[in-house]
Amino acid sequence: MFARPGLPSFEYVRPSTAREVVDRLLDLDDKAKLLMGGTDLFPGMRDGLFHPSTVIDVKYLPTMRQIDYRPDTGLHVGAAVTMNEIARHPAVTNHYPLLAQAAASVASYQVRNRATLGGNLCNASPCADTAPATLVLEGQVVLYGGAGERLVPAGQFFLGPGRTVLQPGEFMTAVRFPPSASPSAARYLKLGRCKSGDLSLVGVAILCHCDAADAGVRFRIGLGSVAPTALRAEKAEGFLAASRITESDLIGAAQLAMEASSPITDVRGTASYQKAMVQTLTLRGLREAWAQLQEAQ
Repeated sequence: MFARPGLPSFEYVRPSTAREVVDRLLDLDDKAKLLMGGTDLFPGMRDGLFHPSTVIDVKYLPTMRQIDYRPDTGLHVGAAVTMNEIARHPAVTNHYPLLAQAAASVASYQVRNRATLGGNLCNASPCADTAPATLVLEGQVVLYGGAGERLVPAGQFFLGPGRTVLQPGEFMTAVRFPPSASPSAARYLKLGRCKSGDLSLVGVAILCHCDAADAGVRFRIGLGSVAPTALRAEKAEGFLAASRITESDLIGAAQLAMEASSPITDVRGTASYQKAMVQTLTLRGLREAWAQLQEAQ
């Protein structure tokens, strides 16, 4: 077995304020990389994909590692909170189980001890497990830059593979989720080449809740790894909003979700297989979430 190369030399910086991070990023431009968990950064540096002269460690900034929940305002998750911390935090598991399920599906337990929510989202990988859940939960990304703080809805954050709306000098500090609907039910289903520790071939996030305005039921459906970015299956959601929620309605919605996907054939799977699995996992998730909601009522 051939030995892998080590990391190249770099300057390690641990700023104490968000303003210092912005100044460093603006001064160094593409010569700097941010460090939260490092699960993508360090392998990329080792393999020659990244060549930063400076690594800026932002995980020790105030609130970057904090989870805060309030019933009236919702959930605030610092960008440097790890996947395992999200997956087992009582506020998340009790009020945002979809996010907990998605976080728990990322890679292996060891990687989840380091991998962060901010890193998973900022990489803008189509197969990021927390992206569909963040879309379905209607999260807002908190960005900090030269003009101060701004909020970006998760649906507007991703522009394409590896591309986001982050501007030069900006970085993510947190993700905010609105108060959770009650009663509700949620499922995150993931298909990989092996049972655990693999990238997603298909990821489906389902949220089912009662709409207090008209006493109806609403579904939200998020898809990952089957398009240039994670996306909401809006036609399927609209179809279910106008339905009585029968088995045939769930089947029809799963069909519409499949039609919303646009996967590509690569070394990990064919486009036709992934589309078929979108339909299968969406139908499974809809059935399970609907049954769970009915039990909760």
